[in-house]
Amino acid sequence: MKRKLNHESSVPLHVQAEDYLRNMIREEEYRNGKLLPNEVDLSAELNISRNTLRQAINKLVFEGLLVRKKGYGTVVAPQGVMGNARNWKSFSQEMRAMGMEVQNFELHVSRKTAPDEACSFFSAGSGASLLCLERLRGRPSFPFVYFISYFNPDIPLSLEEDFSMPLYSILEEKYGVRVKTSREMISAKGAPLWLAGKLGINENDPVLVRKRFVLDADNVPVEYNIGFYRADSFTYSIEFTNC
Repeated sequence: MKRKLNHESSVPLHVQAEDYLRNMIREEEYRNGKLLPNEVDLSAELNISRNTLRQAINKLVFEGLLVRKKGYGTVVAPQGVMGNARNWKSFSQEMRAMGMEVQNFELHVSRKTAPDEACSFFSAGSGASLLCLERLRGRPSFPFVYFISYFNPDIPLSLEEDFSMPLYSILEEKYGVRVKTSREMISAKGAPLWLAGKLGINENDPVLVRKRFVLDADNVPVEYNIGFYRADSFTYSIEFTNC
């Protein structure tokens, strides 16, 4: 049965179609990743042209509510994590603040030659071998961030730590290290092939790169962390005050 829009209304058809789509994508099945009907079927259902429907869809894509995936279809944009420059939270805290469950899809612990930036942060010699924690994380429905962390070699973390537990709880409860400050650098880059495969995106799709230099209450370096976020799953909020 066709769900006709009101062709006699003073409200343009593309605006009526927008409202229809907004209501549609609130339904749980679409929020859980179900594809929207294709343009041919949906335009026939609404008794409007494909161009009119496309105009409505484009508006919702522009607003960040829908995502077009080439060769796949149109889906509801995943609800993203939001960080901000005023109050520092761990990733788990950011997720919990938005009512999201955290899931580890991959977890790897090793000792690796650390990048020069990490060695400099910890005042370790160039090429130092440091404990490295790598985690692919996200919501139960899909992963959207890959974290790589290196730690101050003065903290006796071992390869046998249970890193499925909250990281900063391990540091505080087991080693008496309480983190306080995070200095951050935000940039963007195209995803290399290895990262694209983990995040479920295409090679060279944009990712947000978030570096964290984490210190304790005495300004002693604790963690050097790089997070690679899917661009459709993270928003960073900054507030400035005019002095």
